[in-house]
Amino acid sequence: MKVRTSLAALALAALVAAGCGSSSNNTTTSAASATSTTQAASSGSKSCTASIGIEAPLTGQVAVLGQEQLAFAKLALADDNKANGTNITLVQGDTQLNPAQATTVTQQFTSNNKIVGVIGPAGSQEVEAVGPLMGRAGLVFISGSATNPTLTDSGKNPTFFRVVSRDDVQGPEDANFIIKHLHPKALMIVDDQEVYSTGLVSSMIPLFKKAGIKVDHESVSQKVTDFSSLVAKVTPDTSVVVLPWQVAANGQQFGKNLQEQKKNAVIVGTDGMYSPSSFTIPGSYVSSFGPDITAFPSDASIVAAAKTAFPKFGTFGPPIYAATHVLDEAIASACKSGTPTRSAVLAAVKATSEGNSILDQPIHFNTKGDLIGAKWFLFKINPQGQYTLVTNS
Repeated sequence: MKVRTSLAALALAALVAAGCGSSSNNTTTSAASATSTTQAASSGSKSCTASIGIEAPLTGQVAVLGQEQLAFAKLALADDNKANGTNITLVQGDTQLNPAQATTVTQQFTSNNKIVGVIGPAGSQEVEAVGPLMGRAGLVFISGSATNPTLTDSGKNPTFFRVVSRDDVQGPEDANFIIKHLHPKALMIVDDQEVYSTGLVSSMIPLFKKAGIKVDHESVSQKVTDFSSLVAKVTPDTSVVVLPWQVAANGQQFGKNLQEQKKNAVIVGTDGMYSPSSFTIPGSYVSSFGPDITAFPSDASIVAAAKTAFPKFGTFGPPIYAATHVLDEAIASACKSGTPTRSAVLAAVKATSEGNSILDQPIHFNTKGDLIGAKWFLFKINPQGQYTLVTNS
């Protein structure tokens, strides 16, 4: 079932306070948990107690996205604890979008027997690193932002699930939009040398070339912060620059460098570039695996709570709410048969059948762990820096 319960002001304030200055492996108990547990005890029902982990970039280059994910995980946990009478606590792991750091956090999580499931990690490169560890531990983990197809196609991550579309859905959709609506004769596409980025690039380039577009494929590290030399390669014929990047601030700097060199190429970014607080280049497009939930009347109570907890949220938080809700419901289901073990929670996640969700779509997983019928969204940034929906499929 889908839960859309508004948080009480006091509980929400506690969540906001807990979300500031987060660090690795701090345990956060939902403000609603104590009330829910008391209600369950008073009615004579059995208490359902468990812990889940969240792996997210809580500090570092993309901390704004990690903190958004953390805020939405807390909102979902509070809502679900209240609705289900559960006592599920959250253990935080700061990965900094770094596979090595994610591996360290995962080792801590897998050795903590109280943790029966994990939300995250955020990046495909991190999932690639930690998947075998999670699998050996029988620990289910659900990402709201890792999109590389090999994560589920390889068979190396048997306990991995995701609530967002794959690159081989999003990449071709992006490419076809560019071909049909922006009509470039020449374009530049720049990967940021990470698994997520290179996966999207490899799914787009064949379509561009098939359409007869001249493609300049460049590559640059996420650590670069000045793109003047790269922008210098943008020719007068290059009317579009595709940036499938994870760091929105880098996209903003690339846009500024374009403006400084008086070049008018339109930027088309993906996922990590969706950050209303960090990427605001007018006329740019950003595709995303997640929707703008402020457009859904059914999400009104969650939107109100989220605007208080994380005022400038984008599309990274809502999928984490959805992922957390799936895990919370799986734990509640496992509790009906006794203590929620890792194997029981994994089985319940596999059997997930939600008719609707915060993402305004059902949540059912195929045998690989992919979301069935996952959607894709495209936004344009207006002169005021606001994101407006262009299309979705």
